[in-house]
Amino acid sequence: MGRYLDAGPLTPSPSEAHGLLCGLICGGDPHALESWLGQVAPRPEAGATLAAEGRAALRQCGLAIEREFQGPESLIRLPSPAEDAAPLGERALRLYDWIRGFLYAFGLVGRSEADLSEQVREILRDLTTLTRMDLDTLEETEDNEQALAELIEFVRVAAMLIHHECAVVRLPTRGGPAPSTDQETDPG
Repeated sequence: MGRYLDAGPLTPSPSEAHGLLCGLICGGDPHALESWLGQVAPRPEAGATLAAEGRAALRQCGLAIEREFQGPESLIRLPSPAEDAAPLGERALRLYDWIRGFLYAFGLVGRSEADLSEQVREILRDLTTLTRMDLDTLEETEDNEQALAELIEFVRVAAMLIHHECAVVRLPTRGGPAPSTDQETDPG
């Protein structure tokens, strides 16, 4: 997968590419997969074969990610410290990359800050703060393992909350924008 991402315009890491698609989906981009492919798939200049193979492989990966959002409850899978034998710093870097990709893509969707709830604005501020983590001094300790596990869970839940507010609750209807869930409808 890495060679396909390296031939695309953004050259993201796999974690960053995953975060990019999740950010587009959570932000409510109606064409998230195509928007994502435009950002990460190999360009024709990389060679016709590589471009075609890469686009097909990335499309399959993207469809799998999209399916995680289509169940009764959205599910965002992030790397779990318990499931991965990689060093702590490497796993923290993957989370960092995922968050950067997510924030970049969410910004591409173009949602106005005024259209976001205070909770989502706070989550986005928290995620931005996490991109300032100092990964160079991260030591392999049990406390840091626990902290990373907690951060992964926070990011996963935060993304699901954003998805619920920006992509699920506020889906446009045929008659116009979705009604706000914060106000009761006046029957009179």
